[in-house]
Amino acid sequence: MFRCMLVRSSSSAKQSLMRRNLSSGSVPERKVAILGAAGGIGQPLALLMKLNPLVSSLSLYDIANTPGVAADVGHINTRSEVVGYMGDDNLAKALEGADLVIIPAGVPRKPGMTRDDLFNINAGIVKNLCSAIAKFCPHALVNMISNPVNSTVPIAAEIFKKAGMYDEKKLFGVTTLDVVRAKTFYAGKANVPVAEVNVPVIGGHAGVTILPLFSQATPQANLSGDVLTALTKRTQDGGTEVVEAKAGKGSATLSMAYAGALFADACLKGLNGVPDVVECSYVQSTITELPFFASKVRLGKNGVEEVLDLGPLSDFEKEGLEALKPELKSSIEKGVKFANQ
Repeated sequence: MFRCMLVRSSSSAKQSLMRRNLSSGSVPERKVAILGAAGGIGQPLALLMKLNPLVSSLSLYDIANTPGVAADVGHINTRSEVVGYMGDDNLAKALEGADLVIIPAGVPRKPGMTRDDLFNINAGIVKNLCSAIAKFCPHALVNMISNPVNSTVPIAAEIFKKAGMYDEKKLFGVTTLDVVRAKTFYAGKANVPVAEVNVPVIGGHAGVTILPLFSQATPQANLSGDVLTALTKRTQDGGTEVVEAKAGKGSATLSMAYAGALFADACLKGLNGVPDVVECSYVQSTITELPFFASKVRLGKNGVEEVLDLGPLSDFEKEGLEALKPELKSSIEKGVKFANQ
């Protein structure tokens, strides 16, 4: 509905049959673990995943306060059973048997902070958590939310490689919030219902590396170059807009939790065999010369089934693509270097 999603008409009968099967009690058992579940993103994300009927077991992990979050969320009358785990000693239990691990752990941005300022703290947290994932649930899909995503995804890849269990099809940088923002901002300017809007967003997940492809937006609206430039800038600066509006009291937590829940839902549908689930995500990729890149990805039982081509770009978007490459390349290299220190 709100997703960067393609549905082929030829598979509509197959899909409706799949939906009937999923709604008639044949939904597979799926364990989802949230690492950083007591934080600003983690708590609303835990709530949203508790509401997802595809989840049978919800495992909430953090270094503090998780029992309270688990008790609170656990009272909600939906399918999944909730268990809270606190501290390093319980990380193994939190992860064992997980089909999907979502990582919003880390410190949030504060006013004046760039995503780079977050790097040393969050990179260390991600490194430790990914070492545990490699050990206790090596076949799980991993959804990386911890910033800077442009670097934390390459860090995770390197940690998994060292452990001898790296599968590039199962590691995702969650860039869905960029898509959510692009849709919202575009709908406002195009004066169309936001539920009908689709906008692919490519590149990375920070500043100029975020490139919304408004030339491919649907429904198409005849917006001027100046409006499209402003929409692109606002999408790129969406995180800063929230940080400044919260005046030092936090960053984008609620909208990020929503976006994280959307992407997790798509991953679960893919695992369960729902056909033609397509989302934008930051993954290992060969569609540009960069080793990691966000674009439309078809999701399936193995995670990434196919990384889709970028499609036709406007001249403005082609310029944006070339402009983002040096910064994204630098962020990737920074992550690889940190992981191998």
